Amino acid sequence: MAKLKLSKKSDLDLPKEPIVTPRFGIALLLIALGIGWIAYYYVGVRPNEIGGDFTGPKPVQKLEGWNYLIGFILLFAGLAFAAHPKTPLGRGRGVVIGMLGCFLIGLIWICVFYVFANDHLDKIWVFNDLGQKNLLVGIGFMAVGFTFATKWE
Repeated sequence: MAKLKLSKKSDLDLPKEPIVTPRFGIALLLIALGIGWIAYYYVGVRPNEIGGDFTGPKPVQKLEGWNYLIGFILLFAGLAFAAHPKTPLGRGRGVVIGMLGCFLIGLIWICVFYVFANDHLDKIWVFNDLGQKNLLVGIGFMAVGFTFATKWE
């Protein structure tokens, strides 16, 4: 059996980049803000199904459906910001994980929408408010996946 020969400088000897960088912190903050904005609007501000009124701050109430746009833009911006080589998701295996993760989330989002669109969409959180805009969300995740794909070596 042939032995594996390692050169003096192997992949194992590469300098380790720091995991926590300011750019990665900003990316995580944007992702958390996006998810938090969507969750806050859905649970705390939007009217419930039983004919209730808006609750929560007036400026957020006036935005109505635009709150989802704000939340998803923050989420997508955070993911795209994390695709930079100075972050763990922007180098090495992180790029593949980020790329495939975004592609799969987008695909699953669209498939869930199509499967439940006719009968049971009103029972799935966020999906019920977005309607046909769910396709844009799925495509948005896939577009962010392409930002990771451009960093893949």
